[in-house]
Amino acid sequence: MSNNELLKALKEKMQRLDAGADFYWEGGFMVFTRAYHLQRGSCCGTGCRHCPYTPKWNKGATTVVSTESVSDLSTD
Repeated sequence: MSNNELLKALKEKMQRLDAGADFYWEGGFMVFTRAYHLQRGSCCGTGCRHCPYTPKWNKGATTVVSTESVSDLSTD
C-alpha cells in the first residue's frame, strides 16, 4: 500500500470517529475512550490510558475488565 493510499484510509477512518464518545484531546494528544477500545475488540498493546482489557497492554488481549474494578476511567 502506498503512502497516499494509507493516508487516505486513515483520513476516512478518522472521519467516522465520534469526538467525546470515541476520543478526546488532551495536551495535543488524541486519547481513545474505553468505549472505543471495547468497539475495537482487542488490545493494541500501546499502553492506552483507558485500556479495558486484561492483561493490560498485552496486544491481542480480549478479556474485558469490569468497570467496577477499573480505577483509571477518569480523565485526570
